[in-house]
Amino acid sequence: MTQAPSNSEAFSLIALGRTDSTNAEARRRAETGAVHGTLLWATEQTAGRGRRGREWVSKPGNFYASLILRPACEARQATQLAFVTALAVGALLEARFGADPRYKWPNDVLVDGRKIAGILAESMMGKGQGVEWIVLGVGINVASHPEDVEYPATSLHGLGSKPVEIAELAQAFGEAFFRCYDSWEKEGFAHVREAWLCRAAGIGKPVRVRLEQETIEGKFEGLDAEGALLLLKEGGADPVRITTGDVFPMSVIGDS
Repeated sequence: MTQAPSNSEAFSLIALGRTDSTNAEARRRAETGAVHGTLLWATEQTAGRGRRGREWVSKPGNFYASLILRPACEARQATQLAFVTALAVGALLEARFGADPRYKWPNDVLVDGRKIAGILAESMMGKGQGVEWIVLGVGINVASHPEDVEYPATSLHGLGSKPVEIAELAQAFGEAFFRCYDSWEKEGFAHVREAWLCRAAGIGKPVRVRLEQETIEGKFEGLDAEGALLLLKEGGADPVRITTGDVFPMSVIGDS
């Protein structure tokens, strides 16, 4: 029987140094045939992006990486990989830094109620219902974090962590990710969903969700089988299914 590759053999690391955006570079490489498991990391980004095209402050000393995947899955399943990535980041923070991570829907990782990492997923449709490639961008605040932001942020340095080599962090992230990815492939999204919900920020509590056209409030009930947020509005009989939006726990924003 052929031995399965180790986690370190499942990906190849490429150091970019200073770049415009690891996701932009990963997309360029994916479009020209970069293989599954290509993991790009940079020391600085000059045009970093977050969700919905927002600027991602990308000072030197933090972790910026993007992973190219070519999974054999349908397009509707591709969004599940953002949850897989969050679990990988959480496992990394817990194992290496003793942090107690929490997951904020849809793509953030928190420590002590503050954002320490964000995830940006982009994909290209393939033939039929499948995808050609998926790029998963990850940013982790290591040496610093932004102060003037809508949602409170933190960093490993701010939490008292010792200095860390970004190259070592890139290797550790790749290994953590492919452990979670292997579980997703073998056990499906239900296993990932359960693990994510065990550390979900704000579950069972009042939240405000900002959509493109409106802002709604309710209680965060959980996730459905595909990862959509379930929000129970006051007086509602059934939860509202939300597939995209920005979530703010009421304890953070108060009545603002």
